[in-house]
Amino acid sequence: MSEPDVDLEFGYSLSFPLPFRVFALTSLGILAWATNIHGLDNLGVDVVSALDLRVGDHHSPSQRYWPDSPRKADVTVLYKNVYRIFITYSVWCLVSWTTFRSLSQGNPTLVDVYGYIPAVFALLTVIILLLPFHVLFKPERDKFLHAIRRCISSSPDSPVYFADVVFADIFTSFAKVLGDVFISLRMLFPGNSLLEPPADHGWTRWIMPTIMSIPYLVRFRQCVIEWLSVDNTSRRPLANAVKYATAFPVMYLSAAQRLVVSDLINEKGKQAAEEAWHGEHPLFRLWLLFAAINSLYSFWWDVTNDWGLELLKPGSKTSGRPLPPRRLVLPHLHSGTALLGSHRPAPESEDHLAYPFGLRPTLLYPLPVYPLLVFLNLILRLTWSIKLSSHLHSKSEGSVAIFLIEVAEIVRRWMWVFVRVEWEVIKKARETRNTGRTSFSDTDEPEFELITTPTMEHEIDP
Repeated sequence: MSEPDVDLEFGYSLSFPLPFRVFALTSLGILAWATNIHGLDNLGVDVVSALDLRVGDHHSPSQRYWPDSPRKADVTVLYKNVYRIFITYSVWCLVSWTTFRSLSQGNPTLVDVYGYIPAVFALLTVIILLLPFHVLFKPERDKFLHAIRRCISSSPDSPVYFADVVFADIFTSFAKVLGDVFISLRMLFPGNSLLEPPADHGWTRWIMPTIMSIPYLVRFRQCVIEWLSVDNTSRRPLANAVKYATAFPVMYLSAAQRLVVSDLINEKGKQAAEEAWHGEHPLFRLWLLFAAINSLYSFWWDVTNDWGLELLKPGSKTSGRPLPPRRLVLPHLHSGTALLGSHRPAPESEDHLAYPFGLRPTLLYPLPVYPLLVFLNLILRLTWSIKLSSHLHSKSEGSVAIFLIEVAEIVRRWMWVFVRVEWEVIKKARETRNTGRTSFSDTDEPEFELITTPTMEHEIDP
């Protein structure tokens, strides 16, 4: 790295230390969730039912908002409260950072003198999150804490709700942020500095990958619970569990790269420590192999299973013939689930329906959105190994790039949520239509509510 680049990185760490980057990324995550709910609602998706959001007793996951109940959530209030949390938290972060900057004055010595400021801010934030009084968004704080509790400590006999799946998947995108929290805490210890991450020696090199693996372990556990469920007849949950399991070797082999550097220093001298590529070492090649497997497998799973697109599905039959869009409707059944369906009877099979290459018969968003999201998802998935690999950002060099990669991952997950919820809603719509053919007579049909967003909804007809 050239001297100007070193000065740039040092100035970046001086003005925007790692703890404040963690605060900023958390704020961005809150904003992303608010816009997810807001955007899905604007597109005509009943977000409360689609995500199985619950009311009342938070210890009872089966208690939901029912479409015909007076306790049904006002989704506008729901996302406005999240926006308010984002604004309040962001102002709180800005006040903390401004105080730190005004006192430290860009002086490297004073940066560590006033390093207690982000620590106090973080401590107060945790206290507010756990505050038992009915102030400062108490309902939202309780829902957040109970969501964490359900994901981590729910009984193996309990069902895995779609909301908890989305929640845990979002947290996998914050795996590196969790690692940054651990590094930030170590920076505040006596003898360490906010300007440079502390060095790892011995067993301490394994702590950070263990912390970063927690969100993946949670999702892995959810997949295993789904697979072992008495109602499950598919191997898909097991294949999904394998996907999350492929992240563990990436993180732990990354932590083992210090052994690679030590071996190469003994063989080639101290200059080997400055090199980023150690392809001649078998441990490095093994890490690279698992990084590629994790990135490509995760990309395939996103496109094929989480989004339901036909692009990478073996033996899929699609047609590139341009077809006119067809309006969708959203049935509100007494099952409490928001669905996308057809205002006319669905065909017995969708196999004969023609639709643009690589997509699917039912689409909620404009056609150009899907290839763009697939392309961006591929690019950002290929940075996955960098985000999960502590040895690539163990020094202050490259901290700007790592921060931008973390921002990009949050943006990728934000886009992922829109299509993931869309596909879940479509699958439920198909199940409802299939059930309706046998459960309803000609005079006893489900009640449908037409969604007035024709420019954003497409169902492809032959």
